Amino acid sequence: MEAKKILYVTQEMFPYLPTSEMADISRRLPQAIQELGREIRTFMPKYGLINERRNQLHEVIRLSGMNIIIDDTDHQLIIKVASIQTARMQVYFIDNDDYFRRKNILVDAFGKEFDDNAERAIFFARSVLETVKKLRWTPDIIHCHGWFTAVLPILIKKVYKDDPFFSNAKVITSLYDKEFKISMNGRLASKIMVDGITESDVEKIKEDCNFQNLCKFAIDYSDGVIQGSPKINSEVAGYAKKSKKPLLEYVDKDNYVQAYNSFYDKILGL
Repeated sequence: MEAKKILYVTQEMFPYLPTSEMADISRRLPQAIQELGREIRTFMPKYGLINERRNQLHEVIRLSGMNIIIDDTDHQLIIKVASIQTARMQVYFIDNDDYFRRKNILVDAFGKEFDDNAERAIFFARSVLETVKKLRWTPDIIHCHGWFTAVLPILIKKVYKDDPFFSNAKVITSLYDKEFKISMNGRLASKIMVDGITESDVEKIKEDCNFQNLCKFAIDYSDGVIQGSPKINSEVAGYAKKSKKPLLEYVDKDNYVQAYNSFYDKILGL
């Protein structure tokens, strides 16, 4: 039987960013799943504080150069890649001078969230999908980690639903305890309404795009949900349970690989 393909899209990953639950899972899980016989690809943003020389990143010219339009403005997509030699694994980085040159991740030096995080998240999600198409790689599962990936499920279900690379893909959202504080209001909803997405599709985040509503929005368009941290926002956790979507509750670091692998099979109906 042909190996199933898992696309990992993450907000953060060790060793490129400091260790955290999300960063560590995003580093260890793809390697472990690959060692179990599945094909994997991993994507993350190329934040400005990631040292390219130390981490041996280099641009992939054949994948770079495309323009992604956000709010009627062209933004050039630059793709970089690094190898984790001990894992025989590559990591793809989404880069852009407008969104990812700054030397911070999602907040500035004073802890204030960037005003353009909505646009950055949309650019990141759309760039991942367009790059996967350029790679001519058809994922069976797209596993999203962190709120910064929350727009990806609706893109798969609405914008790319007839695309042969994604029409059969299942989306899993992992929920973590890393929250943002300031609502993005209607900015994300208004900028994500491209072909295939209507105003009614983004109703949940149109008026108040706070952390809870954005997570609920991701759950609505996902095929399965995983609790990635021991404790997550109680409102979001309650919504995930009420959604009736397949739900994998928190599994500790010694046991999560097999649990996640079995959950993939469940989502795929195997």
